[in-house]
Amino acid sequence: MSTRLTDLPLEPIETASRDALQALQLERLKWSLDHAYRNSPVYRRKFDAAGVHPDQLRSLADLARFPFTAKQDLRDNYPFGMFAVPQDRIARIHASSGTTGKPTVVGYTLNDIDNWATVVARSVRAAGARRGDKVHISYGYGLFTGGLGAHYGVEKAGLTAIPFGGGQTERQVQLIQDFKPEVIMVTPSYMLAIADEFERQGIDPASTSLRVGIFGAEPWTPEMRVAIEKRLGISAVDIYGLSEVMGPGVASECAETKDGPTIWEDHFYPEVIDPDTGEVLPDGEFGELVFTTLSKEALPIVRYRTRDLTRLLPGSARAAFRRMEKVTGRSDDMMIIRGVNVFPSQIEELILRHAELAPHYQCVLTKDGHLDVLTVRVECAHGVDPAGTRQASAKLTYDIKAYIGVTVGIEILPAGGVERSVGKARRIVDQRPR
Repeated sequence: MSTRLTDLPLEPIETASRDALQALQLERLKWSLDHAYRNSPVYRRKFDAAGVHPDQLRSLADLARFPFTAKQDLRDNYPFGMFAVPQDRIARIHASSGTTGKPTVVGYTLNDIDNWATVVARSVRAAGARRGDKVHISYGYGLFTGGLGAHYGVEKAGLTAIPFGGGQTERQVQLIQDFKPEVIMVTPSYMLAIADEFERQGIDPASTSLRVGIFGAEPWTPEMRVAIEKRLGISAVDIYGLSEVMGPGVASECAETKDGPTIWEDHFYPEVIDPDTGEVLPDGEFGELVFTTLSKEALPIVRYRTRDLTRLLPGSARAAFRRMEKVTGRSDDMMIIRGVNVFPSQIEELILRHAELAPHYQCVLTKDGHLDVLTVRVECAHGVDPAGTRQASAKLTYDIKAYIGVTVGIEILPAGGVERSVGKARRIVDQRPR
């Protein structure tokens, strides 16, 4: 195990053996399936229709016999139809934004909230937070799980929470200057917007008190990590989560290795499947990530299809806990351009090879007759005249054709020309007629 970069103690489970962890997983998985079957009419119907019963789970491998859960299941049972405890035990409700349909609604008991705070605290410690650190939280508060999920975890870790939330970028910069936090939790795209504001005010982003950035809620590439670390002079780590499973803290990178998020497998059991067939793939093979909750009371989730694309890897900084390769794309973010599968993360990786271009971009989809057309809008780097980026534009066009296999249009915008978001970046703008 590598030298740890924090003085905050590990939990005993973090140093357990793989055998001990798997024994705990099996015990908790049996409980979770039984709890879902007995208390959620939705899961009772799904299990019965699939011809399976919780008593048939005798090993972790037996989970593959049980049906998947999809986002549509939560939408079909909106708002509270999948809850497995009475309303008087629900301590909190969160929900997705619902921008593509009905929001997905999730509930938590007090015990769920405590477990959630535990895994976020574990994630913050893994990221390299130290005793006495102040944590500036720029995830959105409210129904979105990011802000309050981070907040409770920071407090449980024994650190100081600064609950700013999203937006008001000028004031974010002011309070980072005044309060001098050592850690920031924010989406990577909004961190870049904050860095832009520092520079607009004539402040070097690398001169602040920030030492650690914990970034999540959207896919970001290894090249983006390098760009953020260089520009802000911080250590950037990835935290992973999704509201349907819990929120932030399902997995998180360890600062001493930065080799993909460690999955907190004592609370969330991972599988990777072939997204087309649903077949469970061996560790190390690339596919769609699936999670089953092991301790969640209000909304147990069985084999939830995340649509995130990754693979499972052996443990490193926490030897018993498997890692997931950094998620840089989703099966439902995939664009199909003239028969070629294209992910925004592939575009981002190529943009970041050009110093004249900034990592602010959008993929705009339009139609030319019956054919789909992709135009990449990208900003020039700070202080660079858009007129001087002709060579970078031509090179980016060539790179995308050579490495991805599609011909795209490139539109270079001045600094600030790409729409900013205080939450998840809007990478795909679909302007094709419906």
